[in-house]
Amino acid sequence: MIPESTNPHRDYPQMAADRGRIEPVPRRVRGYYNGILVFDTKAAHYVWEVAYYPQYYVPIEDVDTLCLVDEQHTQKLQLGSSRLFSLADGNRTVKSAARLYDTGPLAGSFRFDWDALDWFEEDQPLIGHPRSPYVRVDALRSHRHVRIELDNVLLAETECPVLLFETGLPTRYYIDRTDIDFSHLKPSPTQTICPYKGITSGYWSVEIGERLHPDLAWTYRHPTNSVVEIAGMVAFYNEKLDIYVDQALLSRPSTHFG
Repeated sequence: MIPESTNPHRDYPQMAADRGRIEPVPRRVRGYYNGILVFDTKAAHYVWEVAYYPQYYVPIEDVDTLCLVDEQHTQKLQLGSSRLFSLADGNRTVKSAARLYDTGPLAGSFRFDWDALDWFEEDQPLIGHPRSPYVRVDALRSHRHVRIELDNVLLAETECPVLLFETGLPTRYYIDRTDIDFSHLKPSPTQTICPYKGITSGYWSVEIGERLHPDLAWTYRHPTNSVVEIAGMVAFYNEKLDIYVDQALLSRPSTHFG
């Protein structure tokens, strides 16, 4: 088996942080539950539970424990012994929304479920998950010739794409809508969230003959400021279609998306 770092079939940078890595967070991080400040810390840690992105772990001294209820349930995990806590404000309770580690390298730290809180880095709201300090995202206008096909059916062709480079993922080719054959694209209710790019405003499945290939294309009507160049454009999964760049067929990469 070829190591991922030297795999000749992968033409993009891999993630720089491995699973289990722990790093200090230099940013102020806050979490709110139903408008109530649960924690305000300048001493959080990034913890990579998976390789793709980190989670925040918050020191207990920066947590308002009045809104936490100990469930008296201890679990022994890879990072140490921990206890589960519910979040409660008198009107609503979220069970097992927080975990306090009592032993291990993160002893005295809480790990909160992302969906239970509203999160802020400094004064900026966060969506999806914490942004990795090792991920860079760039959107660059290009004059490469890009052609996208599925089962030998042409779906899109352009000579003015925007190339989106995101650490750990293959290059995504964003294409103007006028260069796409929408006769094969069927709207999908799917929506995804990315802390680097924003919230998708549309997904499409691709219909070829009698077969429907689900959720192969997407768009961001209002992306984040860092990638505003992709606004309103459409990208397709490299993993699931045939993409030709300057007449060369790209290999289909293997990622967690397919």
